Amino acid sequence: QTYAFVPIHRNVGAKPSATSQNMFTGIVEEMGTVVKLEERDDMILWDGSKGKGTELTVKGNVVLDGAYLGCSICVNGVCLTATELEEDVFKVGLAPETLRRTYLGDLKKGDPLNLERASEIGGRNSGHFVQGHIDGVGSIIDRWTDQDSLFFKVKVTPELLRYIVPKGFIAIDGTSLTVCEVDSRLEESWFTFMLVEYTQKKIIVPSKEIGDLLNIEVDVLGKYSESALAAIMPRIEELESKVKDLEDRLAKAEGK
Repeated sequence: QTYAFVPIHRNVGAKPSATSQNMFTGIVEEMGTVVKLEERDDMILWDGSKGKGTELTVKGNVVLDGAYLGCSICVNGVCLTATELEEDVFKVGLAPETLRRTYLGDLKKGDPLNLERASEIGGRNSGHFVQGHIDGVGSIIDRWTDQDSLFFKVKVTPELLRYIVPKGFIAIDGTSLTVCEVDSRLEESWFTFMLVEYTQKKIIVPSKEIGDLLNIEVDVLGKYSESALAAIMPRIEELESKVKDLEDRLAKAEGK
């Protein structure tokens, strides 16, 4: 989904073991900053030709520890590939699909970013399995405080809300959070989440106001469950039809 560039800077870290996977936990490691977002027409493609694309330059620190060209870094919930690395800066390409699904194309110089390195399967996970594949964006329609907790109400499409359930996992701008309430009525279509006092100081969400957008990734287990159920439903319906037919035959044989 991202472009690779011919210029290669020094390798900041070693490549991971063969067992590592591009998965995240939703536990933000640091808040970085947008250095630059630009359209380029000199991207070197796989066949040596030049193409157009969007490049995001990010200032970070923690996520560059052990980073290497081609590694995955979660930026505001989006899994992106590091194409260039420097001491405290890295670059990533934003594919058209990424720009369509997220609000990354609206970023400006100086905007804060949630950053997280990819984790290894088998490692400790204090959040949940986050892929970095954004399902869509939501709009903040309300926010309020309850003692030291900060609540947000987010409007999403009904197609997205079907995968959001009370007390279920959700990734908001790459942060693993718990859903509080859900209103699935067509005219409402919103859910709420809450940030505890510690989390408020570690992520970018508290800086957002009513009307601002959030990158949303629903719990992938819900989508897998729906897919699995869709695969077996025809067989279940077929079995139910056969059972009904047998019941009708039995009733007829008994003279009922």
